[in-house]
Amino acid sequence: MIVVTSETIANKKIVRTLGLVRGNTVRARHIGKDIMAGLRNIVGGEVHEYGKLIAESREQSLDRMVAEAESLGANAIVATRFTTSVMMGGAAELLAIGTAVIIE
Repeated sequence: MIVVTSETIANKKIVRTLGLVRGNTVRARHIGKDIMAGLRNIVGGEVHEYGKLIAESREQSLDRMVAEAESLGANAIVATRFTTSVMMGGAAELLAIGTAVIIE
């Protein structure tokens, strides 16, 4: 599966557009990670605990979007975007969206 953020794929022709596909995940923070992040906030530096959490969320959302595209018979996804939103205190959604297409 080719997944790109552009509207087209170099040297490929889009022969059919199958429609919008999406994948999302909602993750909550963990108290242990909050404590470590709070300490890191005092001394400065990258907050690895949250970085890992968002990277895992991004991959899971992407995997779910690809699975939906595959179920439609797509072999590529164009115009891929990620967005986040806060669901409640301590929990956030990460959403991946794109357009499922068939290329040749």
